[in-house]
Amino acid sequence: MSDVEAVVLSGTGGVWRVHTGAGETHDASMRGRLKQDGNAKLAVGDRVTVERDPEVDAWAITAIHPRFSKLARRSPSGARGERIVAANIDQVVVVFAVAKPEPHVRMLDRFLVIAEGNDIAARIVLNKVELVEPGVVDALAAPYERAGYTVHRTSVKQRLGLEALHDAVAGKTSAFTGPSGVGKSSLLNALYPQLTLRIGEISESVNKGRHTTVGAVFIPLTDPSGGYVVDTPGLREVGLWGMPPEHLDNCFPEFRPVLGSCKFQDCSHVHEPSCSVRAAVESGAITTARYESYLKLHGDLPDPGNTWD
Repeated sequence: MSDVEAVVLSGTGGVWRVHTGAGETHDASMRGRLKQDGNAKLAVGDRVTVERDPEVDAWAITAIHPRFSKLARRSPSGARGERIVAANIDQVVVVFAVAKPEPHVRMLDRFLVIAEGNDIAARIVLNKVELVEPGVVDALAAPYERAGYTVHRTSVKQRLGLEALHDAVAGKTSAFTGPSGVGKSSLLNALYPQLTLRIGEISESVNKGRHTTVGAVFIPLTDPSGGYVVDTPGLREVGLWGMPPEHLDNCFPEFRPVLGSCKFQDCSHVHEPSCSVRAAVESGAITTARYESYLKLHGDLPDPGNTWD
């Protein structure tokens, strides 16, 4: 028996699909001592050590390596604590269409805040740019580029922007997310022709015949640069559940230069006088649309007295 490093692709009912550095995929169960360790919670995306027992031709997970990032949501049924949706993600790639469907900027802002709240880098893809005039695309991109985000303008039909996006995700673990109908699947298939299935179908094929217990699936990319695409269908429920309202402002990068200079240290940037954030909105340094998204999300967060660890 020999130890092998691997990445957890999916997990169901105690059986985990793992992908080794050699490109092999195996089903593995957790070693008994790991199961008995109450702190050994395995998640999709975890880096693990696996070991094969040749006598029974079975693989076992013998160690879970420390995580460098995580997407988490509140445990179901009102239980305290969190459930890790996916671990060890390098970046979140938020895909929106410029038309068909019309872009919902409030939802885009929510996805970005989720990434910021989980300390994961984010980039934006504005897809289907062939459907509108370039000025429309630039107007949509401008507030986010001013905030410091990289915005990719892509068209699968016209093969626009694909090379730059491919380079941006090469060798990384990228969680692609966004609303339905924006062209994520077509975009990924254009970037990686080996992905001949829609992402939803890939998830279904990975978990075929099993009861899924995790909210994400890692898909290895058969590309010289390597990397993984993460299908995260539940990302909208991730990230904000444990965020105190006073931390929300830091999830807007364009707010950060003026944070700490308000008259009141605990300024919510909603109604207090001498607020540096509202002053930046009035001067145009922060766009009104992004500030309005902040107000909407701030209003959606729980009262600080009702938060929990």
